Amino acid sequence: MGEANFVKTICGYCGTGCGLVLEVKDNRITKIRGDKDAPVNKGQTCVKGAFAYEYVHSNKRLMNPLIRKAGHLVETTWDEAYQFIADKLSSIRDTWGPNAISMFACARTTNESNFITQKFMRTVIGSNNIDGCNRT
Repeated sequence: MGEANFVKTICGYCGTGCGLVLEVKDNRITKIRGDKDAPVNKGQTCVKGAFAYEYVHSNKRLMNPLIRKAGHLVETTWDEAYQFIADKLSSIRDTWGPNAISMFACARTTNESNFITQKFMRTVIGSNNIDGCNRT
């Protein structure tokens, strides 16, 4: 086995922005601890931030987009998947109006991601129908 590397990062489980230090061996996360230098959490971390990382290496993770065709999910290219999404959203908006579309943002993402999500809904779709669990 190779030597461990320590990688500083930001936790992705909520919008708090806790600093983490990942212990990585042979390109696999083996341990996580809170970053004592991080001003948000000062070395502390919740149970998810510390222990919920096995999904990163799961062989059950999707590696390519899927589109349902003739009742079955089939692998496709990213270009086709994005075009499929754009066409469906445009069709719904054009048929039923912009208020027929809503979006739910997530507290497990960054403020920047939530900002662009609401901007997309308001400028591209033309709807204010956006909500999220981070408003509570």
